[in-house]
Amino acid sequence: MPPSEEARSIFSRLGYTVSGDGPEFVAERKWRTVQVTVLDADSNLRGRRAVADGGETREYPLRCFVTWKEAAGDLRGQLTDADPAYEWAVIGVDGRDSEEYDVVLPEAR
Repeated sequence: MPPSEEARSIFSRLGYTVSGDGPEFVAERKWRTVQVTVLDADSNLRGRRAVADGGETREYPLRCFVTWKEAAGDLRGQLTDADPAYEWAVIGVDGRDSEEYDVVLPEAR
């Protein structure tokens, strides 16, 4: 199961307004709008629309992918290889404590 509730909880605690259902939602705060995609540990983004546009018709310049902590490094590698046109981050959550999470950013080039 993807950590959907954990993702919503993190963004809500950070002061974002969360809208949308399912494994993709939008989080808004002040001037920032972030498209959030929640993935399980077995997800592979290669060749999927989630890398290009998240399956949405509107493109957001800020994207966040949320997965389990043990899969965050692999997801970062997939996104780095895909080199998408938007800014992105990966949040790795701990299944035991929804308040424990790591933020993984792209490597500086």
